[in-house]
Amino acid sequence: MLSARLRPASYTTVSLWFLAVALAALLPADLHVTSLSPWADLRRLLDGLVRPEFVAVEAWSVVYTVAFAVIGVTLGAGAGFLLAIPFARFRSVRLVCACLRAVHELFWALLLMQVFGLSAATGILAIALPYAGICAKVYSEIIEEADLSALRVVPYGTGAVSAFVYARLPDVAASLRHYTLYRLECAMRSTLVLGFIGLPTMGFYLESAFRQGRYGEAGALLFVFYLLIGSRRLWVRARTVPVLIVASLLLLPKTVGSTEVWPSLVRFVTQQIVPSPLRQGALLDPATWSRLWAWTQPIVTQQILPGAAQTLVLAQIALVATAIGALVLFPLTSRRFAGRLGQPAGRVLLVVVRSTPEYMLAYVLLQNLGPSMLPAILALSIHNAGIVGYLMGRHADGLPYRPDAPTGLNLYAYETVPRLYGQFLAYLLYRWELILRESAIFGILGVATLGFYVDAAISELRIDVAVVLIAATVVLTLCVDALSRALRKALRIDTLPMRLSQPMVKGAGG
Repeated sequence: MLSARLRPASYTTVSLWFLAVALAALLPADLHVTSLSPWADLRRLLDGLVRPEFVAVEAWSVVYTVAFAVIGVTLGAGAGFLLAIPFARFRSVRLVCACLRAVHELFWALLLMQVFGLSAATGILAIALPYAGICAKVYSEIIEEADLSALRVVPYGTGAVSAFVYARLPDVAASLRHYTLYRLECAMRSTLVLGFIGLPTMGFYLESAFRQGRYGEAGALLFVFYLLIGSRRLWVRARTVPVLIVASLLLLPKTVGSTEVWPSLVRFVTQQIVPSPLRQGALLDPATWSRLWAWTQPIVTQQILPGAAQTLVLAQIALVATAIGALVLFPLTSRRFAGRLGQPAGRVLLVVVRSTPEYMLAYVLLQNLGPSMLPAILALSIHNAGIVGYLMGRHADGLPYRPDAPTGLNLYAYETVPRLYGQFLAYLLYRWELILRESAIFGILGVATLGFYVDAAISELRIDVAVVLIAATVVLTLCVDALSRALRKALRIDTLPMRLSQPMVKGAGG
């Protein structure tokens, strides 16, 4: 009966197709629990969270986490703003930005380490490069959606730059600021994850604590991280931003590894990322291209195709699990369902869930459940269900209900969900690309997605193979993004808020 209330019939069709594909994906998915005592490990972890050892927290790791995030977002947002101006007019700019944001921060870091080593530059650029592409797209949308009435009264002959600065920028400044602050929260999550590959952020100490069973220290680090995220609005303000940027620059860690950046960059560009057959023969020699084909074929058949299939399987199951989780969780954050006392607790719970990076959550679950696809699915589903559920709860609070509206389950099933279902699908389809992007990097933890083969290639110093595999993840991500946009357009939900920060920008919550 619920589906009958969903106005466009295609909502039901799309939902059933996604559910059917996810059920089919369960067949090849590896969902085994291989740990001998998962519940005992989980109890030790919970005991560490209940008894955190704050004295064990390395203070400099907190400083570096904030510093990497602040400088990375400053560079990424600045470049994104410059790219946003020509974004709508030039397809080449849109393509460059799409490729930048399709590569996960961990993949960027693994490549940048070949040039900069374990240095501040690696951590900062690993955040700045994808964030430049993300910010360019979002800033462009914000600028395009802005009120144009101010442009109609500018004097004739006013230059394009002056017209933008004085007529359009004041209109969109608040939205740009809000979104940039949200990206800082995302950057802190990304910086935390970069610690898992050796950069000296909180993630480095978290990984060490979890691996060695020091759960009290791990719990303290998590609490400090959640405090950073939760208090962001207090210490990131217009007047504190310049101070944060200067302080971050002064407190960045020293370079570890090679300091000869220019020779490393030349070697990286001219040798390491060039396919090995092209380094060993003349480009005009047919034998060179024959060797290139022989080199490429096993990469495609033995790594790209199986890795892409596993990435899609993981992403599809996680997407549907996210949908189910969000539908279950969103009443916790709605006053209509949770009440005045339950709503704040529900929101705090979902803020904590959404602030926990998927990669870190998957790592923790991997220690408790053993190596399989199950920890990655749970991590993706929990994190994204927290995001979508939080937003849906805010939208539910904004719905006008009639005086004789039902209560309880009837209110949920016959009044609230049918009216929010279009918005619900908009969020899910927008998260689809992001879930796929995260699914690829879980290969670094041992899941046989594309990231598994990327990590193996980099470990063996076959950087040319790693670049081809990362390019495959870009293509796969762009295809899913294109399909997502097509579905949103077909369902006529492409104009609804989709980004986590968008309701906040537009005053609708979230």
